[in-house]
Amino acid sequence: MNEQRNLWVAIASAVVILIGWQFFFAPEPDTQVREAQVREQLDANGSNAPQVSTGGPSVPGGQPAVPTVKREDALAKSPRITIETPRVEGSIRLVGGVIDDIQLQDYRETEEPDSPLIHVLNPTGSNDAYFAEFGWVAGEKGISLPNSDTRWTASSDKLTPDSPVTLSWDNGAGLTFKRQIAIDENYLFTVNQSVVNNSGGAVTLYPYGLISRKNKPLTAGFYILHEGPLGVIDGTLTEIDYDDLADDGAVEKKTTGGWLGITDKYWLVALAPSSDEALTARFSHHVADNSDKYQTDYLGAPRTIADGAEAAAETRLFAGAKEVTLLDSYAEEYGITNFDLAIDFGWFYFLTKPFFLFLQYLYHLVGNFGVSILIITVIIKGIMFPLANKSYKSMSAMKKLQPQITKMREQFKDDRQRQQQEMMALYKREKINPASGCLPIIVQIPVFFALYKVLFVSIEMRHAPFFGWIQDLSAPDPTSLFNLFGLIPWDPPQMLMIGVWPLIMGITMYLQQKLNPAPADPTQAKIMMFLPLIFTFMLASFPAGLVIYWAWNNTLSIIQQRYIMYKMGV
Repeated sequence: MNEQRNLWVAIASAVVILIGWQFFFAPEPDTQVREAQVREQLDANGSNAPQVSTGGPSVPGGQPAVPTVKREDALAKSPRITIETPRVEGSIRLVGGVIDDIQLQDYRETEEPDSPLIHVLNPTGSNDAYFAEFGWVAGEKGISLPNSDTRWTASSDKLTPDSPVTLSWDNGAGLTFKRQIAIDENYLFTVNQSVVNNSGGAVTLYPYGLISRKNKPLTAGFYILHEGPLGVIDGTLTEIDYDDLADDGAVEKKTTGGWLGITDKYWLVALAPSSDEALTARFSHHVADNSDKYQTDYLGAPRTIADGAEAAAETRLFAGAKEVTLLDSYAEEYGITNFDLAIDFGWFYFLTKPFFLFLQYLYHLVGNFGVSILIITVIIKGIMFPLANKSYKSMSAMKKLQPQITKMREQFKDDRQRQQQEMMALYKREKINPASGCLPIIVQIPVFFALYKVLFVSIEMRHAPFFGWIQDLSAPDPTSLFNLFGLIPWDPPQMLMIGVWPLIMGITMYLQQKLNPAPADPTQAKIMMFLPLIFTFMLASFPAGLVIYWAWNNTLSIIQQRYIMYKMGV
């Protein structure tokens, strides 16, 4: 078995893994007639609960665009309750009672300290409206319910972790609605809805919660990263692309508990009803005012409220950064099933998440994620030392036998079967396994992929600095050979952004390759010679932290392999 061919196959396998993606299949909706009638009321209950389109283009061609409304103007259109916490600022719109203004105090758009804060939710009426709404739908017609035009009365004009706010509204026909909104010191709202019935007869109401987003946001566009509607429904993760939702129509699923929402790469807005709540979750899309609108919502179990009685429903709303330990703590405290799956750790979740947690542990010890990557590489090399040692010994022995192998190929060049027999006999006499050289590469593939996912999807890596010019380990090396690393005042195109660390990685890969036995086939030898150059260009667009890991791993391998070769007299 040719050593270099095995190496090539292993590397090709790594590339295939990196560009693989998941397909998701949504089952057909299973909706009872009674619930369908309630759904119609929910869809018609106000402008914030839109009807679902059955098809057609996202934006009708030839129609005039709706004028853009500035965020400040949209905020000024309604009285508001101010939200103030150590990590969140924003407001709640009293007309409609929607939560539609959230900005994060700890995160900015770029690594510059004066860049704008991240806005997770945007006010209704703005061009990129993104909000959460809660309410009730009647089981029978003729009942006046709060909707998007309802002006609520608030118990306070400020919401803080220590002071919840209660919204109240009376329909004038015996039903009094209250909505208590609380927030913790991070990103979790708790919304308790209640209805007191003094109407003189029983009424049936269904609680609902929804998240509505106007226009598809700018996404990273990577197959290995999901951005869009998602949720854990009946214990299973469901992810739906924006385009698929627009093309295929609404998706409905029944569940008990669970959660659903809309995710960006680093930010999440999600609803988590009570874990024992039987509900129907829905993902939908429609077109209104020449704009795409995406919605995730749930419809809870019916509450039949006798005269003089009260009914309630509790929902939690997460609107913030997808911090791993924070999502885990909410999952444990409130029974939110698999809440950490909001972070797209991918197929290798069982490896990627422990990898991240260990990396984070090292970070708390050394205070730098880049240094943590260097340390974890050394630890992994230590764990794999026996396997790598055996492999490098085999490769060194192969290199030592290279003259004999070349001579053998020439001697039996017209008899391929005899050539293979003689080579296998030689390997057996010298106790060499020609396949063992590719084992370190095969072992490195899942580690490489896990680190790639950690760097790519975890908020903790965003804007995490290393040293010198690397101020964001999750972004590519910002330097380029083609402008002499900034000495020439020119911004090269993306394909020419070959920075310092990709060059270091390519050089270490070349040096490591020179230590290995060269392929006897001239064509294959030329291909292998260009491999470091190909990888230099390919990895230049990868996160800098990943390139640093690869370069450091190569360096450690070179030292280890060169020492073994020295001891073996090669």
